[in-house]
Amino acid sequence: MSAIATHAPRVPVLADLVPGARVRDVTLVLIGTAFITVAGYIAIPLPFTPVPLSLATFAVLLTGASLGPLRGGISAGLYLTLGLIGVPLFANGSAGWAFSSFGYIVGYVVAALIVGILARRRSDRNVWSTLGLASLGSLTIYAFGVPWLAAFLGVDLATALALGVVPFLIGDAIKIVAMAGLLPLTWRVIDRSRR
Repeated sequence: MSAIATHAPRVPVLADLVPGARVRDVTLVLIGTAFITVAGYIAIPLPFTPVPLSLATFAVLLTGASLGPLRGGISAGLYLTLGLIGVPLFANGSAGWAFSSFGYIVGYVVAALIVGILARRRSDRNVWSTLGLASLGSLTIYAFGVPWLAAFLGVDLATALALGVVPFLIGDAIKIVAMAGLLPLTWRVIDRSRR
């Protein structure tokens, strides 16, 4: 069996349609990090939870799906790293790690990777699979954020869920539905323009 027959062609994500190579990739990573940062600054503090309501989760999921696992993961990882070393990129201009929502930011990196992998498998091409992709990405962020929140506040899991998940479910549902409309529509427009 030849080497050509054993390697499946790489399925493109949206970023792969942008011409270029390394300069393109570096530029897209920086744009992804900037997008997450700007979306994170759009934050609303809620009086009943220490976790702010922000658009960063939407930006992370969209970045992962659009850039793919490597570029999307690096974008989220760069956001995390810069914030850790003191650049005030996080919601409300915070930095470092000693705050209640830091676990969610760690989850951003993993979520961007997972969503990017699923986009490489064409899960961003129709509404139903994009709903699944975005839901899994959101759950991944919670999987990191809620345990950190519980440990940081010294509360049990039920309290952490009440503070760190329940207030955000409606907003997450809106973000997930928005992605399920935006990504497949973008692919349809691209497919039509190629014909």
